[in-house]
Amino acid sequence: MKTVSINDIKKELVNHEPNDLFEYCLRLAKFKKENKELLAFLLFQVQNMPKYIENIKKETEDQFLQINNSNIYFIKKSVRKILRYINKQIRFSMSKEAEAELLIHFCNCIISYSIPIAKSRQLQNLYDNQLKKTAKVLSLLHPDLQYDLRRQMAI
Repeated sequence: MKTVSINDIKKELVNHEPNDLFEYCLRLAKFKKENKELLAFLLFQVQNMPKYIENIKKETEDQFLQINNSNIYFIKKSVRKILRYINKQIRFSMSKEAEAELLIHFCNCIISYSIPIAKSRQLQNLYDNQLKKTAKVLSLLHPDLQYDLRRQMAI
């Protein structure tokens, strides 16, 4: 079965009643956890983006505190898990400003929680790639916002 394009879905949704759309949303939320998380974000958190970003930052810090430092393998695994979480939240927000803030916070946490990136080539590459990604996102923002966010970087 061929997957229908987003454009076709958009055209078809216009023809449906609001009650049908309500039922579709509920079915999507029941089907997959990520759909439910996205729907919860759109319903409850999109109106207050600064608070949402602060909550993500706190959650990230909590996850960094829980990293098992006994072995570099566990550190790499935990850091990648945290980065997946942040990337999912960035996809939900669809905001370049939120993306820049969260990536800067992630990089700052790696430094402030003394993650031994020099001991692992993979961790060093992960950190470097996030710095590149942050620089790319920052270049798309307003110059005043760029200045404020660059000051937050601990590099």
